[in-house]
Amino acid sequence: MRKRALALSMAVMMAAGLLSGCASKTGTNDSGSGEAAATTAKTAEAENTQAETAKSLEGTTITFWHSMGGVNGEAINTLVDKFNKENTSGIQVEAQYQGSYDDAINKLKSAQIGSMGADLVQIYDIGTRFMIDSGWVIPMQDLIDKDQWDLTQVEPNIAAYYTVDNKLYSMPFNSSTPILYYNKDMFEKAGITEIPDSLPGIAKIGDDLTTKGGAGEVISLGIYGWFFEQFTCKQQANYADNGNGREAAATAVDFDKNGAGVKTLTAWKELSDKGYAPNVGRGGDAGLADFSAGKSAMTLGSTASLKQILNDVNGKFEVGTAYFPKVSENDKGGVSIGGGSLWALNNEDPAKQQAVWEFVKFLVSPESQAYWNSQTGYFPVTVAAHDEPVFKDNIAKYPQFQTAIDQLHDSTPQSAGALLSVFPEARQIVETEIENMINNNGTPEDAVSKMAESINKSIKDYNLLNN
Repeated sequence: MRKRALALSMAVMMAAGLLSGCASKTGTNDSGSGEAAATTAKTAEAENTQAETAKSLEGTTITFWHSMGGVNGEAINTLVDKFNKENTSGIQVEAQYQGSYDDAINKLKSAQIGSMGADLVQIYDIGTRFMIDSGWVIPMQDLIDKDQWDLTQVEPNIAAYYTVDNKLYSMPFNSSTPILYYNKDMFEKAGITEIPDSLPGIAKIGDDLTTKGGAGEVISLGIYGWFFEQFTCKQQANYADNGNGREAAATAVDFDKNGAGVKTLTAWKELSDKGYAPNVGRGGDAGLADFSAGKSAMTLGSTASLKQILNDVNGKFEVGTAYFPKVSENDKGGVSIGGGSLWALNNEDPAKQQAVWEFVKFLVSPESQAYWNSQTGYFPVTVAAHDEPVFKDNIAKYPQFQTAIDQLHDSTPQSAGALLSVFPEARQIVETEIENMINNNGTPEDAVSKMAESINKSIKDYNLLNN
C-alpha cells in the first residue's frame, strides 16, 4: 500500500512540475497548484487506505451485547440492520439482547478472557470503574488515536464521565440526565409562576399545590441511588475519595466526611415529614405512575422517560420540565450523566477490533444519534446531531426535551460524578438506608453513617481481591 501511495505521489508531483513549467513560460504565477497536488495525493492515499481496510474486513462478523428492550431494542435493531446493509467493508454485526445491565455485566464476569462471547458490549455508567479494572477492554481512546478520529465530535460533558487520566475508555451511546417533571395545570391553578429549583423551594410551595392546585402529592420522589448521587454533584461535593475515584481507585466514600450526604437527607426528610414526599417506592421509575396519573404535582425522572410520560399522560394535563433541583439555594454544581456506553473487548483479533471501531463510528454518527434520540429520548452524544432534520423535528414535537440539553450544557466536566468499583451494591445500600430513615423516622446522620460503613466495607473487600 505504501509503495502504491508513493508511486501515486510521484506521478502527481511530476504533473505538478509540468504545470509549474507551463506557468513560468506563460508568465503566470499558479502558487496554488502545489497545494492542489498535495491535496489530491492525500485524498488518493486516504481512498487507497479505505479500500485496503474494506478488503481486510470483508466477511468479518462481530457480536454486540446490549441491554435495550422494548422500543429502545427496536431502535438498536434498526441501526444494526442499517449498518449491515450499508457498510462497504462487508462487516456483519450480530446484536444480542442480554437482559438488564446487571445481567450483561454478570455474564461478562463469568466469561473467559479471549473468548468472552462478545466483541462490543453496552455497560451502564456505574460499571465503568469495574470495566477499567478488569483488563478485558481495549480503551476506546486507542481506536480513536489510531484512526485520528476527532473526539471533539462528542459532547464534552458526556465524554467526561468515561474519561480517566485523559483517556476515553468507552464510547458514550445512550446518555441521560435526571430532570424535574411538573404538572403545569396544577401550578397554574395554585398561582405558582416560578418553578422551584431546590428541595427547600419545593417545600415552600407544597401547601399551595395541595390546597389550591389540587395535588394529592407535592412530589412523587422515588428512592433512587442515582438521585442521591446527583444531589451530591449539585453541591459540588465528591461522592468518593481519590478525586471521586478518578485520580485513583476509591478507597472510601467521601459524602459522609464532606457533609453532602447529611445535607441531602436532611432536605429529603423535611419533605417527607411534612407529607410532601411520601414513600412511593424504590427506583428511578417509582414516582412516575403517580405523576402521570395526575396525583402528584412533580416527580424526578430520567430525560429518557419523557416520551413514556407524555404517552401515559395522554393530554390529561400539560407536562413541564425543569432542571434537577439543588439541595440548597446556594448550590452551584451541575448534573452527571447516566445511561450506558460501548466497550470494545480485547479478543486479540485485529480484524474484529477494526470492525468494532467501524460500527462504533456508525452508531455515534450525527445521523444515527439523531435517529436514536428521536426514538428513545436519550441524548444525542454527538454535537453535530443537533443539525440533523430528524433531531430538529423531534425538538419541535417535544420542546420539553430542550430542558435536558440546556441542563447538560450548563453543567461542567467537574460534575461528571464518581467512579466506584462497587457502585451497583452501593446504590442498593443508599436506597435501603433512605427508606429506613423515612419509614422508621431515623436521623439523616444515622442513615449516612450506615451507608458509609456498609459501602466502605464493600470497597475494602473489592480492593483486597483485585489488588
